[in-house]
Amino acid sequence: MQLKALPPQVLIPLIVACALFMEQVDSTVIATSLPAIAGDLGEDPVALKLALTSYLLSLAVFIPASGWAADRYGARTVFRSAIVIFTIGSILCGLSSSLADFVLYRIIQGMGGAMMVPVGRLVILRSVPKSELVSSLAWLTIPALLGPVFGPPLGGFITTYFDWRLIFFINVPIGVLGVFLATRFIENVREEDVPPLDLKGLILSGAGLAGLVFGFAVLGQEVLVPQWAALAIGASGAFFLFLYVRHARVTPHAVLDLKLLRHGTFRAGVVGGSLFRVGIGAMPFLLPLMLQLSFGLSPFASGLLTFTASAGAMAMKFTAARLLRRIGYKRVLLANVFLCSGFIAINAAFTPLTPHWLIASLLLVGGFLRSLQFTALNALSYADVEPAEMSRATSFASVAQQVSLSFGVAVAGLVLETMRASRGEVGVTQGDFSAAFLVVAAVSALSIFFFIPLPKDAGSSLTARKPDLDDPRSEVPPD
Repeated sequence: MQLKALPPQVLIPLIVACALFMEQVDSTVIATSLPAIAGDLGEDPVALKLALTSYLLSLAVFIPASGWAADRYGARTVFRSAIVIFTIGSILCGLSSSLADFVLYRIIQGMGGAMMVPVGRLVILRSVPKSELVSSLAWLTIPALLGPVFGPPLGGFITTYFDWRLIFFINVPIGVLGVFLATRFIENVREEDVPPLDLKGLILSGAGLAGLVFGFAVLGQEVLVPQWAALAIGASGAFFLFLYVRHARVTPHAVLDLKLLRHGTFRAGVVGGSLFRVGIGAMPFLLPLMLQLSFGLSPFASGLLTFTASAGAMAMKFTAARLLRRIGYKRVLLANVFLCSGFIAINAAFTPLTPHWLIASLLLVGGFLRSLQFTALNALSYADVEPAEMSRATSFASVAQQVSLSFGVAVAGLVLETMRASRGEVGVTQGDFSAAFLVVAAVSALSIFFFIPLPKDAGSSLTARKPDLDDPRSEVPPD
């Protein structure tokens, strides 16, 4: 079948999925290869959390401008440019020779990803009717989820039998394909009347988020930054965020529109979802490190275990919409948050003697439940957003997602640092990992307090059928 013969609600999501696939492969490959990268660069494996947080933080800093850039210059133009920047950053990562180089090039990747994924998602949200949104995003999700499925074993295989640097060059052919397909099939949608970019807000929010997350991430890393300096960086970030809140209240077109929080569903999805993602963000950092440093597995063996979580997530995408219609959106969120947090916490009980089939089975079920929660959370975020607010909402929600994921890595790293510092030892132990899993699981569970106040019919506007107050339904975009 020729691509032109595919309907837009299928073709456009598949094209955007090329970008998502590239990003997901990259992030999951890196997580599996962190110990090997640390060894080659002569760094502490825990310090390599900066490779994850720097990328996620770069996303958070530059995402706020993505909606404005797409409105001003056209979605296709921004989408293609972002793929090119991301691909160049990938090549540079493969050529890096120190931790400083690696972190810098990950920031460049983040600059591309900041525009690539949100703008691609915005193209779909503007091009597809709400009644077709779930089916369209299903086409988007399936290829995008292949990245996390193939990433860990692929990265582990390359790292174990070849060189970790080769994993970054995988993005090159995918990036070329994405640019070609976007040029050929995506319309350069732009807004006629675009307000000026809130440059002051972009600087304040960027400095605030960067300071807060980076300061938190380097706590305990005395070799990199003294403790007092880490605390000062974090405090300055909090101060800049305070200034941004004051600025946003009196600015008509703030780069992060805090007025969107007036929507109860958006507020619950973004704030509650951010707490939930802290635990999820820590998993790709903690699990490969534990399997390789504590259990003694090779990167390939580690990847063959961790990919099962993504396989479970992929399986859920085929049934999530039906479950949300049948069980109810609010009920799913309330019950599933405890199940998901429990499956994060259960990693604390793993030992080198735990059968691998049992670990893989639990990760599979945990990924299945996590995917259901993500689908519901995204539905919540966009359920009541007006069309004119969509670009600002996607930027806001994307920033919140990336910041919470980076905080997950930072929290997990801080627990590991604190635990080994309390013993006065250099290496990390199984008990350190167990403590970290329990802490991030507890943080994820706290998100329930933002779901309890939701009305029964929350998110019902995303279904084509008339909502029934006794049978709330929701359908929505993937994470």
